Amino acid sequence: MCAVWLLGFCAAVCPAYAGDGDHPLPVAGTQWKGRKVAFMGDSITDKAHVGTTKNYWQYLQEMLGLVPFVYGINGQQWRDVPGQCEKLRAERGGDIDAILIFAGTNDFNSGTPLGEWYTTGEVPVEVTGPRSEIRTRRTLSMDGDTFRGRINIAMSYLKANFPDKQVILLTPIHRGYARFGDNNIQPDESYPNSLGLYADAYVDAVKEAANVWAVPVIDLNSICGLYPNADSHARYFHDARSDRLHPNAEGHYRMAKALAYQLSSYPANFE
Repeated sequence: MCAVWLLGFCAAVCPAYAGDGDHPLPVAGTQWKGRKVAFMGDSITDKAHVGTTKNYWQYLQEMLGLVPFVYGINGQQWRDVPGQCEKLRAERGGDIDAILIFAGTNDFNSGTPLGEWYTTGEVPVEVTGPRSEIRTRRTLSMDGDTFRGRINIAMSYLKANFPDKQVILLTPIHRGYARFGDNNIQPDESYPNSLGLYADAYVDAVKEAANVWAVPVIDLNSICGLYPNADSHARYFHDARSDRLHPNAEGHYRMAKALAYQLSSYPANFE
């Protein structure tokens, strides 16, 4: 009986791709088919196809049959996500099913302090009795100069304006060396940023946001397997010598395939 149930469950939620492998076709029956999904983020999400001829959300469109609406912009950080969400709201109102946010790597590169999720203060509160008691209360930090504060600002906007939508965060992928000119040279992730913080700290903060804000986080940093500091993985990036920061089409396909299996475990909406 258990074996029969398990087979039925897998058939319902696990993508089974058709096509030639490079160009998978939509899967009938997936809960994401026909769902309108907004994609927020930076250059890896940008419709301008930075370093690639095809983006992960285009592959997801083919794999899952979802309908993408893309708001990610090259160079943007978590502080810019509220603006992307405001544009979504202005253009579509509530006509969206899910929102995916893939950001954080530029916050690391710019040396944004991590900050704290909460500020605390001593305040009175009514307890059983009834009577008043002084306790330490925590309040979400809305410090836009810190990474955690930026996430709080964005998530506060989403919870207020899209309360019935599926919101999913993605962790930044691993960072390789990139040189876009003398004024924009980015060391690989074996080096810390200007604050002495490694990229891992920003990845961990995005993971923490799952419990702070009650949203799923897909750890793309680990599950997609992209590892630009290994020469064997240079094939997945734009240029082996000058840009191991932006995945190429093959890298985006790998990201999308990993995402497709993860997304199949989550509701596409909450209707």
